[in-house]
Amino acid sequence: MRFKHLHKSWLWIALGVVAFAAVCLFTPAKALFDEEFLITEFKLLGAYAPLFFVLLFTVAVSLGFPGNVMAVAGGAVFGLFWGTLWSLLGSTLGAVGAFWLARYLLHDWVKRHFGHYSMLQRLNQAIAYYPFTFTLAVRFTPLSPFSLVNFLFGLTPIDLKTYTLGTFLGLIPLTLAYSWIGVTGREVLHGGDRFPFFLALGFLTLLSLLPMLARKPAR
Repeated sequence: MRFKHLHKSWLWIALGVVAFAAVCLFTPAKALFDEEFLITEFKLLGAYAPLFFVLLFTVAVSLGFPGNVMAVAGGAVFGLFWGTLWSLLGSTLGAVGAFWLARYLLHDWVKRHFGHYSMLQRLNQAIAYYPFTFTLAVRFTPLSPFSLVNFLFGLTPIDLKTYTLGTFLGLIPLTLAYSWIGVTGREVLHGGDRFPFFLALGFLTLLSLLPMLARKPAR
């Protein structure tokens, strides 16, 4: 009986993934993954570009779209400082949006189907003891599945203030890295020096390795 229940749960997950992929590939939503399209469109908006960028970023992340492409485009359009700031606002607001969707629309369904999984139980335990530190650590690494984590946090008892502050502060290094890639990548496409671009990629790689390096001394 338990195997049948597990099989049904994973079937719904697979169908959800297929539906999400179809939306990304065969609807206008695929434009969210087209960096050049985003750069062109936002430049046409002029002074209203930052507002529309943050709104689009917020809606996209709230619905589960990855924000890394948007952050790269933000750096290419607005520069390193403003690109980082607007992307940070959009990703944080989007993460809060996904958090609310999971807490008030999906919480009961997920708890009914996946509440017995040890992974969700361990997540709740970590949140209970180290809510801010855990949120900060999860946001710090690019290896963390950002969209999935946004929804999972909504299934935990963490309060909105701690979640929002931990998300905002934890996303600063990663957002800076993606914006830097956008700025330097744009320069490379126009025949500029490639060294800053590889430096930005190196910074992103370092962020990916830091959690693993920090785990060794802890052990």
